[in-house]
Amino acid sequence: MEQENKWIRDIRRGGSPQAAEQLVERDYDEIYVFVYRQTGRKEDAMDLTQSIFLAVFRALSAYDPEKAAFRTWLYRIAANKVIDARRRYRPAVTSLEELGLPAQEDFVSQIHNRELLGRIEDYVSGLAPLTQAVFRLRLYGEQSFGEIAAALGQSEAAVKSQYYRLLGRIREEFDPYG
Repeated sequence: MEQENKWIRDIRRGGSPQAAEQLVERDYDEIYVFVYRQTGRKEDAMDLTQSIFLAVFRALSAYDPEKAAFRTWLYRIAANKVIDARRRYRPAVTSLEELGLPAQEDFVSQIHNRELLGRIEDYVSGLAPLTQAVFRLRLYGEQSFGEIAAALGQSEAAVKSQYYRLLGRIREEFDPYG
């Protein structure tokens, strides 16, 4: 955390390429996996991850550590970039099962069928950006409700409510056993 703050200060003050490189190296893999889970294509995930870090550096002067941790702020930018990208084109989606990752909730663990996940992605992509961000940060970013709340500037109760309400709507729409 202290090292992170030093890198951020160095980047803000003089555009330190070394500090920028350290910051990217530390978070790149985690953000790449977050993006890849949603795009399903290596090339798209690499391009979008690069775009996310460029956006981070452009907006770094606006980052306020009093409002959110850097990682939380980074995930907020990443979620927004994924939402923007999904508006522009419909990428292929990789199922959680293909990634070998266990899901957290019972219904979410059933979302392993690529076609079903694609239909759910289409459905979620048509929703408000805040709802999409909650869904993406929870499912693909595996963020806690507290982390999501901090990233989106919402209360934890509001985030939980949005997430579970969305899962209810997805169940109604896509669960043949519901």
